[in-house]
Amino acid sequence: MKLGIITAMSSEQKQLANQLSDRTECKKGPFSYIEGKINNNSVVLMQCGIGKVNAAAGTVEMIRNFQPDCIISTGVAGGIDTCLKVMNVVVSSKIAYHDVWCGEGNAYGQIQGLPRFFEGNKTLLDTALSIDTDTAIHGGLICTGDKFITDRKELNEIKSNFPDGLAVDMESASIAQVCHLYSVPFISFRIISDTPGADNHFEQYLNFWGEMADRSFHVTEAFLKALPNKL
Repeated sequence: MKLGIITAMSSEQKQLANQLSDRTECKKGPFSYIEGKINNNSVVLMQCGIGKVNAAAGTVEMIRNFQPDCIISTGVAGGIDTCLKVMNVVVSSKIAYHDVWCGEGNAYGQIQGLPRFFEGNKTLLDTALSIDTDTAIHGGLICTGDKFITDRKELNEIKSNFPDGLAVDMESASIAQVCHLYSVPFISFRIISDTPGADNHFEQYLNFWGEMADRSFHVTEAFLKALPNKL
């Protein structure tokens, strides 16, 4: 199976690139790619950049250039539910935009003509939830918007619109939307780096990258190594 893996940040890409064997690199258009293998699966790894437009453009180019059997968005997210702690993992059973409103006749978060929620692939979700690890892994709703959430009021508004929301990020829904349009199976696998609205929120985020990122990304490695050879 060919896995297309999309990260937003260089720090995330570096963590994953270190897990690949038989690595080669190439550049096509505005994006660079690292190809390799994890177990018996082929991997194409790319860094799309932060935000919804970068993520959508990167996903289109990934599909157009490499025709992956599935796409996985990996990286970090902010935890927005009390069940989550820093270094926990959220895997998308579904994904929505928290900053979209297309007017009357549409649900909040829904782009007109598309589902309000984009579903995560069941095989990828089940694999993630079955990993034998000390890290808590939660399946649930990831909410995406073009803003790094720090304010408790903004967090409360997101939770009021999406009570089941577990995490917020800036890429997953746009990648999911493109995968929906192209009929490519998709999942978002996100490590919790901080809990927006907490008194020490930004300190949590900095501490994650300074002290815990290497350790936490071993969970991502375990997920990728556990994936089957076909969906």
